[in-house]
Amino acid sequence: GQGYGKVNYRLRDAVFSRQRYWGEPFPVYYKNGMPQMIDEKYLPIKLPEVEKYLPTEDGKPPLGNATHWAWDTNTNKIVSNDRIVIPTEQGTSDEESHNGIYPLELNTMPGWAGSSFYFNRYMDPHNEKEIFSKDAINYWKEVDLYIGGSEHATGHLLYSRFWQKFLFDKGLVPVDEYAKKLINQGMILGTSAFVYQTWFSYEGTDSKYEGLLDFIKSKPIFISKNLLDEIIKKKDFNRKFYEVEKLFINEILQRFNFKEIEEINEGVDLRAINKIHADVSLVNASNELDIEAFKNWRPEYKDAEFILDNGEVYSEVSSPSGRSGGVYIVGREVEKMSKSKYNVVNPDAICEQYGADSLRLYEMFLGPLEQAKPWNTAGITGVHGFLKKLWKLYHSGENGSFLVTDTPPSGESEGASGEELKVLHKTIKKVAEDIENFSFNTSVSTFMIAVNELTAQKCTSRAILEPLLILISPYAPHIAEELWEKLGHNESISTAPFPTFEEKYLVESSKTYPISFNGKMRFTMDLSLDLSKEEIEKAVMAHEKTQAQLQGRIPKKVIVVPGKIVNIVG
Repeated sequence: GQGYGKVNYRLRDAVFSRQRYWGEPFPVYYKNGMPQMIDEKYLPIKLPEVEKYLPTEDGKPPLGNATHWAWDTNTNKIVSNDRIVIPTEQGTSDEESHNGIYPLELNTMPGWAGSSFYFNRYMDPHNEKEIFSKDAINYWKEVDLYIGGSEHATGHLLYSRFWQKFLFDKGLVPVDEYAKKLINQGMILGTSAFVYQTWFSYEGTDSKYEGLLDFIKSKPIFISKNLLDEIIKKKDFNRKFYEVEKLFINEILQRFNFKEIEEINEGVDLRAINKIHADVSLVNASNELDIEAFKNWRPEYKDAEFILDNGEVYSEVSSPSGRSGGVYIVGREVEKMSKSKYNVVNPDAICEQYGADSLRLYEMFLGPLEQAKPWNTAGITGVHGFLKKLWKLYHSGENGSFLVTDTPPSGESEGASGEELKVLHKTIKKVAEDIENFSFNTSVSTFMIAVNELTAQKCTSRAILEPLLILISPYAPHIAEELWEKLGHNESISTAPFPTFEEKYLVESSKTYPISFNGKMRFTMDLSLDLSKEEIEKAVMAHEKTQAQLQGRIPKKVIVVPGKIVNIVG
């Protein structure tokens, strides 16, 4: 009974005011150096016009440059700054000298001042008298679902929850948590590219090696990742320079007229490796670096030497772009996608090459919503190929023409065969469940399976292809709208009602039985689920494969479990 509960709120250390121009202004003026609040009925106060957004010469925020940024308590309006008279005579009070005009606060509020409670403003967005009315906030209460990234959670959500709890304690909102459910979507990670700069040291004293020493010191040297891996595998980071790559040494020997490699087999060591980010746009799908582009991008390395994967020293003349057989292989690591790591993939370029639908589908297909997922541009070809298959499913006519039929297949009044309806409703059931569970990656897999099955069945029925398109439209809206128009619709597919699952189309009428002999399965048989045990046994015993297995013998027992197995004991 000695302990007691306590709630601690942990906030990042952040100053609320900002020394910039574009934030919301504080409704504060200073009288005798003390802050005074402007009455609510005179709000909002609006930012004045300024010629430049830079701080003033004496270090004040940009609002210090404003010519009209003072508060007249006589008229309760913003007036010109030059009407503020600084007291100079003894005996004159600060208050008297200002004649009721006082300087306004020069700092502004941060961006999160408004973002910390904007969700409550959504409850009553047109209210011009208050943030929200009591009736509106009591009706709507909280947000049903809030989705934001993990960094968003530590930056924005931390403060927004703090503000909500403050408003709740003040009795202004009815709940102390503004969202019923929060989902942090996983971060899209980037695959960074690295080049490896090596440092060699020369410990010899012989003057004949001075040229070699100057060369080593004067030029950055980059070694291909696969050659570096060979050194790492042998766990020897102090291997002699000539052992690292003899071809590289020979190149140096020729430049400085050294005759034999043995002359420098002592004293030259590989001392350090520095990993440097390279822009991923300079690397192809085979992890080969465009060396000339790298040198242009990083001018400080324009004179660098690159040891290629085959041991040769790169030369713009002899080995441009690896045409001599040697290429520079970069290293790869998955990291946070960031401009500072030069691993950002421009979505505009992806959309240009593959289309926005491919980008959307691939992002969802990468993995579960809440997990971090590494981006790999090469993987987008899979979903891009799926969209081509989807388009082809609706264009199975002569020379790839659009072909969707309204005529029911023979014997089918619904306009689709039983197998096609089974595929459709299996897809509706799975996708509806996935949307509720935010399992978008498995929805994309389900679409791929459905399109493959319907393609194999040569489906052209509107009764199947129309609802399938509605299912896919939230995931790939552009191709869905295009096909929807081809189906003869004038309104957007987004207005079409979502298909409903019907259990009757998934009820199995037959069962594929495994037929076993002494516990070992030998073949399978498709039998109606309506058959009795005796009828199943009779059908199995009459099968030619059963007769071949028995070879005239009479079995001791036939075990039949309807809907599951048949086992013949010899």
